[in-house]
Amino acid sequence: MTDLLQVNDLKVTFKIRDMLSALLHPKAPSTIEAVAGVSFAIKKGETFGLVGESGSGKTTLGQALMGLIAPSQGSIRFMEHELTGLSQKAYKPFRREMTMMFQDPVGCLSPRLTIGSLLLQPLRIHGVPIPNKKTKVAELLSMVGLPGQFADRYPHELSGGQARRVGMARALSLSPNLIIADEPTAGLDVSIQGDILNLLGEVQKEAGISVLAITHNLAVIRHISHRMAIMYLGRFVEVGKTENIFAAPAHPYTRALLAANPVPDPDIEHPQIPLKGDVPSLVNRPTGCEFHARCPDCRDLCCNQAPKSRQIASGRTVRCHFPLV
Repeated sequence: MTDLLQVNDLKVTFKIRDMLSALLHPKAPSTIEAVAGVSFAIKKGETFGLVGESGSGKTTLGQALMGLIAPSQGSIRFMEHELTGLSQKAYKPFRREMTMMFQDPVGCLSPRLTIGSLLLQPLRIHGVPIPNKKTKVAELLSMVGLPGQFADRYPHELSGGQARRVGMARALSLSPNLIIADEPTAGLDVSIQGDILNLLGEVQKEAGISVLAITHNLAVIRHISHRMAIMYLGRFVEVGKTENIFAAPAHPYTRALLAANPVPDPDIEHPQIPLKGDVPSLVNRPTGCEFHARCPDCRDLCCNQAPKSRQIASGRTVRCHFPLV
């Protein structure tokens, strides 16, 4: 499989102070790096999972790929085109090929429009001809397992699972090559989560779409992703095949996340590996390894020297001085 998306050393920086604050506190940092130099690729037809705690930078990364936030450094190549530095007008054609399923499926829909109008909205924005609007809406609803009468409903009349299906249909309306799914199962019951993930997998196989799945839910990533990345304070600390990471995590942070993931079998002993303290502030990044203050395996080197990302067995990369495998 060839690479559909290639990201290299991508950084996203935000200003956190105005001019007055800078004058009053000249030594305090004026910016933060929400995404601090990540590199990865997604192949055609592949699902790539992105996992991390709240504030790790995963949603910011997704928005940068969509051109909603301008990167401060790095490269985004999509379908062999460089996207960084493009104007909003020049970026628009690529949003036909790269669409997003938002975290809040109801909040991103206009309450004044019917579901049918909302499904056709992306087509109108991009100037795509719609020979038969009713047929097109029925086709999109059918793709996500909803009956045609849903076209006349409004967003507030949908359940959580139905709203997710509408969000998926809207993302599919332009027949994209890549879907960025931000927390695709957030707020749903476990049984409905399974339905949504199975539906996403079926649609992906039928259309050959690539998926970037962004979530803190490891069970979701295990269910749908071929490869995955673990993100911490804006950096990837481990990247590799999903099955290999779940079988034997290489980074202590990955191990702790997996240990905190519930196992649906009371007969399996599942030891907990507690993390010390809270996620550090991006304003005052820790010295050395940024995870060292929370790591149960921390050594002197970890406190003073930042580890570099390196390749280990099974083709994985890990950012750790002392990998677990």
